[in-house]
Amino acid sequence: MWFTSDNASGAAPQIMAALMRANEGYARSYGADPIMDRVRGRIRTLFEAPEAAVYLVATGTAANALALAMYSAPWTAIFAHETAHIAVDECGAPEFYTNGSKLIPVGGAHGKMLPETLASAMGRVVQGDVHSVQRGMLSITNVTETGTVYSPAEVAELAALAKSWGMHCHLDGARFANALLATGATAAEMTWKAGIDVVSFGGTKNGCLGVEAVVIFDPAKAWEFELRRKRGGHLFSKHRMLSAQMEAYLTDGLWLRLAGQANAMGAALARGLAGMAGAKLMHPAQANMIFAEWDPGTHARAEAKGAMFYPWPAEQGREAARLVASWSTTEADVDGLIAALKG
Repeated sequence: MWFTSDNASGAAPQIMAALMRANEGYARSYGADPIMDRVRGRIRTLFEAPEAAVYLVATGTAANALALAMYSAPWTAIFAHETAHIAVDECGAPEFYTNGSKLIPVGGAHGKMLPETLASAMGRVVQGDVHSVQRGMLSITNVTETGTVYSPAEVAELAALAKSWGMHCHLDGARFANALLATGATAAEMTWKAGIDVVSFGGTKNGCLGVEAVVIFDPAKAWEFELRRKRGGHLFSKHRMLSAQMEAYLTDGLWLRLAGQANAMGAALARGLAGMAGAKLMHPAQANMIFAEWDPGTHARAEAKGAMFYPWPAEQGREAARLVASWSTTEADVDGLIAALKG
């Protein structure tokens, strides 16, 4: 009963089979493989962006940091929710790859920035003052780090505000497929049609072995990204192993089926917790990541039954946890966890 993270799951069989096929024979290195040509076309079609620049890296941190570096100067600020992955979980990589851009946290309930909280944070940065960083970029995480989801309209409202202040916009889509299914949006509606300039399109958390795409909607930035990726140490020589994963991921709707299973199990988990005495959700359950609190002693009881999850800060006299369903989570897993929590 593993609910620590969707990273804890293995890779989907279709992904592993694609890797085995790609491993046969020889192919050009560094992204010149024929599989990457097909991947580039598929992602452009998916995002309805025929001129988009498309590149692959192996980790979400690399995708985010390199994408942010494209539009950030060392003396500018990057605005993101205070719980965003780039702010909390990337060990300063965004600051490192941007040569020092300042991350400014933005408040908002349930992991989501609001136009008013973003405007307040941006207003504290004094433009034209040599003693202050200048406004540089907005980064939106979808699915958020609390398991909630921005609608395309919400993304568009935040992006429009940022652009009115002269900023570019990045979307951290480590769980992009989960967000699309939760909202019914298309990839284009969630990104460039809503004002996003560059997106980190995740695969690793949704059944891939390790691959993320960076989709840049301004093709004029392509060469700069290539240079930054190489200089940053993220250009794979045996690139076909990344390409093969992404091609399989996008074939026959696999990426959406995997995310659909994760979201469905997240919903089942939320329903089970709703029927558990003393338990309550800490945030709306909108995708595959659930935060819940319950009576003391529940952790030990569930862990004794083999349940795995991340304990989370809770108010005095309570316990809390983060529970994440993945593409491989089953109804039996969910039922077993709920039974273990109930004791």
